Amino acid sequence: MFFSGSDSHQDTSGVVLIPTRLVWPYGGRRVFVSGTFTRWSEPVAMSPVEGCPNVFQVICGVPPGFHQYKFYVDGEWRHDEHQPHVTGNYGIVNTLVLTREPDLVPPNLSPRTPGSRMNMDVDNEVFQRVVTVSGGAMQEVTMRSSEADVEISRHRISAILSTHTAYELLPESGKVIALDVNLPVKQAFHILYEQGIPVAPLWDSYKGQYVGVLSPLDFILILRELGNGANLTQEELETHTISAWKEGRQLLYGQVNEHGRPAEKCLVHVGAYDSLKDVAVKLLQKGVATVPVIHSPSQDGSFPQLLHIASLSEILKFICRHFRHSSTYLPVLQQPICTIPLGTWIPRIGETNGRPLAMLRPNASLGSALDLLVQARVSSIPIVDDNDSLLDTYSRSDITALAKDKAYAQIRLDEMSIHQALQLRQDATSPYGFFDGQRCQMCLRTDPLQKVIERLANPGVRRVFIVEAGSKRVEGIISLSDAFRFLLG
Repeated sequence: MFFSGSDSHQDTSGVVLIPTRLVWPYGGRRVFVSGTFTRWSEPVAMSPVEGCPNVFQVICGVPPGFHQYKFYVDGEWRHDEHQPHVTGNYGIVNTLVLTREPDLVPPNLSPRTPGSRMNMDVDNEVFQRVVTVSGGAMQEVTMRSSEADVEISRHRISAILSTHTAYELLPESGKVIALDVNLPVKQAFHILYEQGIPVAPLWDSYKGQYVGVLSPLDFILILRELGNGANLTQEELETHTISAWKEGRQLLYGQVNEHGRPAEKCLVHVGAYDSLKDVAVKLLQKGVATVPVIHSPSQDGSFPQLLHIASLSEILKFICRHFRHSSTYLPVLQQPICTIPLGTWIPRIGETNGRPLAMLRPNASLGSALDLLVQARVSSIPIVDDNDSLLDTYSRSDITALAKDKAYAQIRLDEMSIHQALQLRQDATSPYGFFDGQRCQMCLRTDPLQKVIERLANPGVRRVFIVEAGSKRVEGIISLSDAFRFLLG
């Protein structure tokens, strides 16, 4: 059961009534509700929600106070076990507290089921403030989104993702590009730029299999090492192969076997008929943004076929498309993001929790931006002015713009500012429009989760910046992985 209210009004006796939505989300043919607000008289009929035949709702005028109620489902009295309940004169009943006056205190309730909360979205302030008494002092608390909303939404998302496969992510037409491990590194990044793709799987023709992925992070690490006086010269790097670069890093960081050779690493990939839930979980567990979809027609894994590069944003887009005409089927999507434990937020005055966000000024060096991208393990950094107002964002994939006209050979990372790098990105936008997807995506803290989800589902977008209305001061960041960890629980 969920309940919410809107602006109150008075009945003919002068009693203030709060329009309150009561919901029974567990199915049935005929559903009614009755309670103290109806004086337990004739039950009120509930109607199925359009597009959600298992969800019934009704709006009742309920006076402020403590109320008990039950549902009459297909001839049987029932209560919602996921909502607050007590044992009353009519057996086990659900409870409802609507507070409009400061001296109104509900009776003592029996312990709630673990994690159960009431979801009261009553007035135009996004969430209602309820006054309670504690130790003789009045304290104002914010009613957070109901955990029942969250659990029901998670269950439905999990059910959908579990019954659909990675094969369904394949577009009707498109291209998939793989790079040979014997290609020179710089040539490989020219290909990424020219084709407008962020990553490419690596093919080892000697082994006859896919052995890894080349991403912008590799290019960032190469440029940082050159800037730190690495032994490899620019000329040598022009012919330095992807295989040599990968093996060199494994040797540098001790990733070797008992013979002192680079250790064999298994490619993180998924099968064409793996469920979308398994794909999302693997992406989260491995901490990667994309994963190759590989199908092998033979049981021994030979002759692997690269079908697609799957990403969290694609799976999120699938969710949005599936629930497009029945968004109420996922009640948590209507909750303001400020009421949900989601993302990273700047601590407010008096708060001791939270961690600082990684932000940079436009006059900071490109080298400092690359260092922060690597050290903070983030995909992009907000670029802000002196008032922390959002100006732009610099992402890992933006580094590929340096491939145009071999700009990487003409700059020094500590001498180029982020502002100059952003200008270079704008001038070097790929003809395939890949960089266009990296622009700032912003939301307000009062926006519903659905708005954030829809923006994260856009190609190339991995983070949404939460800003203050008017000033655009950065207040928080929600990433794709943040959204999926919350939605999948």
